[in-house]
Amino acid sequence: MKAHPPVDAVESAAATSLLQRRLPSVGGTQELVPGLFFAFAATAVAVAMNGLVPQVSTLIIAVVLGIVVGNASEAVAPLRPGLAFVAKKFLRAGVVLLGMRLSISQVTELGWPTILLVVGTVSATFFGTQAIGKRLGLSRGLSLLVATGYSICGASAIAAMEGQSDAEEEEVAVAIGLVTLAGSLAMFVLPVLAQVFGLSDAQFGTWVGASVHDVAQVVAAASTGGAAVLSIAVVVKLTRVVLLAPIVAGVSIHRSRERDSDDLRERPPLLPGFVIGFLAMMLLRTSGAVPAAVVDITKLVEGLLLTIALVGLGAGVRFGRLRKLGGQPLVLGFVAWFLVAAVSLVGTTILVP
Repeated sequence: MKAHPPVDAVESAAATSLLQRRLPSVGGTQELVPGLFFAFAATAVAVAMNGLVPQVSTLIIAVVLGIVVGNASEAVAPLRPGLAFVAKKFLRAGVVLLGMRLSISQVTELGWPTILLVVGTVSATFFGTQAIGKRLGLSRGLSLLVATGYSICGASAIAAMEGQSDAEEEEVAVAIGLVTLAGSLAMFVLPVLAQVFGLSDAQFGTWVGASVHDVAQVVAAASTGGAAVLSIAVVVKLTRVVLLAPIVAGVSIHRSRERDSDDLRERPPLLPGFVIGFLAMMLLRTSGAVPAAVVDITKLVEGLLLTIALVGLGAGVRFGRLRKLGGQPLVLGFVAWFLVAAVSLVGTTILVP
């Protein structure tokens, strides 16, 4: 199935600010121009290439183009301020607009058994992955990011959790790479396993929505089962996205209690501003005041913003530093993938007819 470029970019591009938070600070407007120009041009190339070769997602193309620049000689240094700018600002604007995809009515229509399944899967994956990461000797920050990405919605969830993780940019790159890899593999593996297990359309759609990471990957996997499977999978997936805000808030509260209560400057906000914006967009969509045409335009703008930001993500990746992390993160990624798939499958077979 042809990946829709803006949708495909949503989950992964959202993580761009993670790697860029330690890039050189942005100066005057003139400093931004080279990086902005490159990010826009790279986005156009990514979208065009996806149109020619649908099997290659805009996500991968945008990241690769950014990585090429990030690992080039210092001759590309003038690009860095602009890339840092789009990475942070465009990313957060895109995540805010992501909320326009959701409405509370979509969630409630699933029914309580499915909602409980989603909450249970997210909780088990979020806490279980962190425990596994600790056993593997990985850093708390990396384990937290992988847990968030796998349990909620891939890179966009990693982006929202970034401010609470204290992870290094290389760890962020690894977390994003792991959720991208696992989600891509799931597109091919889950349809085959659904046949093996004899799942009904409702069960297959629920399983895909509860276990696959980004929206485009959910669409690709579920579309193999037809329209009925696809509609269920997308709604279940978006219900997982709703849990992004409470999880970020919970981690923020926990971290606040760990810090010196006398130093308020060190205490992070309960919710990042862009997560609040995400919730506001969701409520606006729920109100029914937004015409369908506006929602469609918002999706397009959101996807483009996040695709542009994804180029900045790649620019923050350094191969030399990535090698220092070793193979343990890959082990965590595959174990976490098995965890989210197994928990959601068991729950689906029990709760969904």
